[in-house]
Amino acid sequence: MLLSSRTPRTVALLAAGASVALLAAAAPPGPVTPLGVGDRLFPTLGNPGYDVRAYDISFTYKGDNDKPLDAVTKIDARVTSRLDRINLDFSHGTVRSVEVNGARADFATGGEDLVVTPARPLVAGQPMHITVRHTSDPRPGKEEVGWVRTKDGLAMANQADAAHRVFPGNDHPSDKAMFTFRVNTPQQYTAVANGLPTSVTPGAGDTTDWTYRTAHPMATELAQVSIGRSTVLHRKGPHGLPVRDVVPTKDVKALRPWVDKTPAQLAWMENKIGRYPFENYGVLIAEASTGFELETQTLSLFERDLFVRTEYPAWYVESVMVHELAHQWFGDSVSPRTWSDLWLNEGHATWYEALYAQEKADRPLETRMRNAYRESDGWRASGGAPAAPKGPTHGEKISIFRPVVYDGSALVLYALRQEIGAERFERLERRWVATHRDDTATTADFTALASRVAGRDLSGFFQQWLYAKKTPPMPGHPDWKSAPVQNKARK
Repeated sequence: MLLSSRTPRTVALLAAGASVALLAAAAPPGPVTPLGVGDRLFPTLGNPGYDVRAYDISFTYKGDNDKPLDAVTKIDARVTSRLDRINLDFSHGTVRSVEVNGARADFATGGEDLVVTPARPLVAGQPMHITVRHTSDPRPGKEEVGWVRTKDGLAMANQADAAHRVFPGNDHPSDKAMFTFRVNTPQQYTAVANGLPTSVTPGAGDTTDWTYRTAHPMATELAQVSIGRSTVLHRKGPHGLPVRDVVPTKDVKALRPWVDKTPAQLAWMENKIGRYPFENYGVLIAEASTGFELETQTLSLFERDLFVRTEYPAWYVESVMVHELAHQWFGDSVSPRTWSDLWLNEGHATWYEALYAQEKADRPLETRMRNAYRESDGWRASGGAPAAPKGPTHGEKISIFRPVVYDGSALVLYALRQEIGAERFERLERRWVATHRDDTATTADFTALASRVAGRDLSGFFQQWLYAKKTPPMPGHPDWKSAPVQNKARK
């Protein structure tokens, strides 16, 4: 995710109500306690006891953003410890029924969890198939939401933990899975989702059924379904990679010159860190005001204004495009094990954004890093250290995306390159994305791999740069100084 510098950084996701209505939940399973996987920043998100292998999610969209979508979510998982109850993350829709392994199950809610009681307890090693019939509500309310209402339809923005406001699941990046999306729309709408299309067929009445399937596992926060009066532009990228860009039909002429840059940007990134990790790529341009751009897997989400407002220089727009593209390697293919590992996503995406601006627009990386060093102590004071970020502001979960995880974390990578040299740094980058492709990884994993590539223990270096309250001296630049941390202004 890249928070827009064109709008205040306090811009949050669109809001939505947090309650889940219950229907036909005979004999509720008693008091409900959200469990969570123990993430330091989001302790109640994710669920223990099972590993999701695949989601199959169906939506029916009737052309009205003020009405809930009918939906069915099917979850295939493997049980990892005995389960008398199954916790799913879900908090913005009406649950109509739940089945577990073909048998009707009782259900209830608590906090942001949907808790299911199967007819029989499940044991470790047992397959688990859950079917939830529910609605998915795009209407705004009090809490952050995954659906973004656009001028002509809908798109998803599930980061950091809003996928469970769209569909039930295990909403934490540590549990990646394969996805299939099935979307029914009126004929005049186009539906596009992560992965490759497997079928487009006439539906009942004047509707169309669209089906997409991922070829690689994906975190729930990276799911994308776009529904709108859109045109899909197709071309080829490096090695024949399918590239599809999705733009409002009325804006094809204005936006085509921008999306035509995607294949060359892919080639630039591949030259830096190796082969693109997924089955296809593209840019999704939505006519909505979000305050951010977002790296949804294989189909990055962008605001239309980024491309049509003339005050933004071309180099800036292109570097923002590269930021989200870089995330396909850093954050999507290699996902964070916990949200405290977020610096690995945003620091790397910011690094390649800045490197692209240096090479293509003569915007010196060193100048940007020196400026970041000057501000770094202030960022650490307000947002925490790069690998130990402070928790989100109450009611604003997107607020974990502070400057310290962007330029403050790119600064760590600059210091690392200064410490081990450019050749070893570039080798580390390639090995990182190759070693952990389609998996999750931690800050400790990065520290260990960097030490192996450097041929010496770098744990002390990373301890200071990633966890200290004050920014360490910059290797090779003893003259760089951090500005004094300002006290909060008096009211």
